[in-house]
Amino acid sequence: MVIMDAATHFNNDDGWAMASHVALSVLMALFPFMIFGTALASFLGAEAYADTASHLIFDTWPDTIAAPISREVVQVLTVERGGLLTVSVVAAAFFSTNGVEALRVSLNRAYRVTESRAWYATRAQSLGFVVIAVMVIMSISFLLVLAPLVLKLARQFAPWMETMITAVDNWRILVAATVLIIGLVFAHLWLPDGDRRLIDVLPGVGLTVLAWMAGALAFARYLQEFATYVSTYAGLASIMIALVFLYIIAAIFILGAEINAAILKAKDRAKREQEASAGAVGD
Repeated sequence: MVIMDAATHFNNDDGWAMASHVALSVLMALFPFMIFGTALASFLGAEAYADTASHLIFDTWPDTIAAPISREVVQVLTVERGGLLTVSVVAAAFFSTNGVEALRVSLNRAYRVTESRAWYATRAQSLGFVVIAVMVIMSISFLLVLAPLVLKLARQFAPWMETMITAVDNWRILVAATVLIIGLVFAHLWLPDGDRRLIDVLPGVGLTVLAWMAGALAFARYLQEFATYVSTYAGLASIMIALVFLYIIAAIFILGAEINAAILKAKDRAKREQEASAGAVGD
C-alpha cells in the first residue's frame, strides 16, 4: 500500500520531470560550488580543500563517471582568482544555491506540502547549506594533514592493530558515505516546508542510500558492457554520462521522500481510523 501510494504520487506529480530538473540543476551548480568553496578555503588557509572536495563528491560515483568530471573540476580549481569577495565568486555562491533550491522544490512535491516561507528566507537557507558544506569539507581537509602522522605513529606503537589501521587508511569512501547520509538526513528534515522528526525521514534515507549503491553499480556495469555514449556524443560524452547518472540518482532521491510521505500518510490515516473507532465505542 505504501509503495503503491509512493509510486503513484511520484508518477502523477511529474516525478520524472522533477528528477531531470534536479539532475541538471545539481550538475550546473557543481562548478560554482567548487569555485566558491575553493575561494573560501583559500581565504581561510585550507589549501587541501580541492582534493578533499573532489574525493567527497566523486567517491560515491562510479569511476567511469567520476574520473572525467573530476579532472575538469581540478582544472577549474587551478585557475587563480582574485579573492573571496570578487564578483565572480559571489556569483558562484549564488548559483551554487540553485542545486539546493531544486532539491527543495522536489522535496516539497514529494512530501505534498506547499512552500510557505518567503523566497529570501529559503534562498538564505540554501546559501547556509552551501557554506556549511564548504566548512565540513574544510574540516576534513585539515584532518588530511594529521591523518598520515597518526597512522604512522599507530603502526609504530601498535603494530597489532594493523588490520584496523589499514581499514582506517582507506577512509575516503567511508567518509564520503557518512557525509552523504548526514546530508540526506538534513535535506529531508530542513529543506521542505513543515516539520518532520528524524524517525520520519530515516526510511527514505535508507532506501536512497541502498538504491544509490545499487544504481551506481548497475549503471557502471551498463557503461562497461553496452553503452555507446562516446560514439554518440563524442566530446560531450562525459557530461551526458554524468547527467544520466544524476537523473537516476535524483529519481531515487525523490522516491525516498515519496516513501516517507506515504508512510506518514498511512500513519495519519490509521490514527484517524483509531480515533473514529474509539469515538464510536464511546457513543
